[in-house]
Amino acid sequence: METIKRYYRVDRSQIAYIRFTLEAYDGLANVTTMDPFLGVIRLAIAPGCGPEVDAIIKDLKREILIEPATLKKTEAGER
Repeated sequence: METIKRYYRVDRSQIAYIRFTLEAYDGLANVTTMDPFLGVIRLAIAPGCGPEVDAIIKDLKREILIEPATLKKTEAGER
């Protein structure tokens, strides 16, 4: 099964905080910084873990800027 990929624009000063928070839940999601200047990150979410990640993102939104982002496949470096 493949991971689910979601893109978010976040406060760039909070990228490390988001990464450490999500990766503290071992095996739940992996965070990749796509554009450190714009604060765009990609979450690679383990199959079946979407609801848990949604709950964490919802909670984090109360503290910091997190909004969905869209990237073209060429921008994301995917084929």
